[in-house]
Amino acid sequence: MTADPAAAAVAYLRSPEAIRERAAAILAHGLDGRLDHFTVDPTRLASAADLVAAVTRERFPSLRVPPHSRWRHFDAGGHDRLADVQHALDGLPLDERTRIKIDLVVTSVLLDAGAGPDWRYVERETGRAFHRSEGLAVASLRLFVAGFFSSESSMPWRADAPGLLAVSDERLGVALQVSESNPLPGVAGRAALLRDLGRALEQRPELFGSCPPRPGHLLDALRARGGIEAAEVLACVLAGLGPIWPGRLERGGVNLGDVWPHPAAGGAGPAAGLVPFHKLSQWLTYSLVEPLGEAGLAVAGVERLTGLAEYRNGGLLLDTGVLAPRHEAVMRERHRPGDEVVVEWRALTVALLDRLVPMVRERLGVGDLSLASMLEGGTWVAGRRLADAKRGGAAPIGVESDGTVM
Repeated sequence: MTADPAAAAVAYLRSPEAIRERAAAILAHGLDGRLDHFTVDPTRLASAADLVAAVTRERFPSLRVPPHSRWRHFDAGGHDRLADVQHALDGLPLDERTRIKIDLVVTSVLLDAGAGPDWRYVERETGRAFHRSEGLAVASLRLFVAGFFSSESSMPWRADAPGLLAVSDERLGVALQVSESNPLPGVAGRAALLRDLGRALEQRPELFGSCPPRPGHLLDALRARGGIEAAEVLACVLAGLGPIWPGRLERGGVNLGDVWPHPAAGGAGPAAGLVPFHKLSQWLTYSLVEPLGEAGLAVAGVERLTGLAEYRNGGLLLDTGVLAPRHEAVMRERHRPGDEVVVEWRALTVALLDRLVPMVRERLGVGDLSLASMLEGGTWVAGRRLADAKRGGAAPIGVESDGTVM
């Protein structure tokens, strides 16, 4: 154990255990009626579990439910775009195919903050329009295939530091078809995130290689460690990409990323009162498991990761009555990601997803359904359907997106 309290706090706040413990502390306050923004009715979890189980059976009648990851979104509209990718990469060595897939999924996940209700991406290849997370998935895949993130025209199928550093707000906006009539929140934030990713790759050659640095070289760094755990992959993602998160809290000069204060969080020392979520980083970690496995690098301990603190999962809990706002401002006003009401909502979401898993397992009669599979089966789609029915797809709580959270 390190003797440096700040370093120890950073290591703790980067762990899945910290996410669960701090979220559980806030849930405990909610169950006691001691939160300022939400009440919690655990008896309503049964109806939420009924809905999630029904949606899962509908989508996966065999009950063989894949884990939640970005890869599920690339086939939006029933078009197997990944088959096209696989075919294009057939002549390359396995490790290079894996590096390319890691390059793709890293850039796609980092573009996957909330898209808002009005934006659409029209895919030239199919003529179809997609929105929200699926729209960003399709758009990011098409950008990647076209070499948008690469500095070498002869090697378009990669993301490298020079290519990412060349991403301007205007170029990204044009590529994502953004206009006054097709607005996408946080375009500048997303472009800045990609440029910062390029800088972060250059700063950590031990993780991302050189000549040029690429996210895909994470394969080589992880393979050198031998057997790996999901928590270790998450720690590498957080250490390597930590500098990209804008204007966040720091401890010991380290950017904490998706970590926010809440008075009910508990704890002691430099980590006291802080709640980590690492939504995009965990989403990325879930999405790295498959390509790493294809390269023969099995990732153990995926069950240590937590549910994702985003508005579909959180909306499911609000729309089924598990959570209820204590005052009108919760739903009426728009909030910033660090506002106490948003931190509270996200923490309750993480903690309640853990309680939902055994209930969904029981209803499906599948004793080994993982949290990641429940999210896919699952909570995310159920939350979207409720949002579509109740608000035309809008989230129940307005959060001012900077393109990096939710």
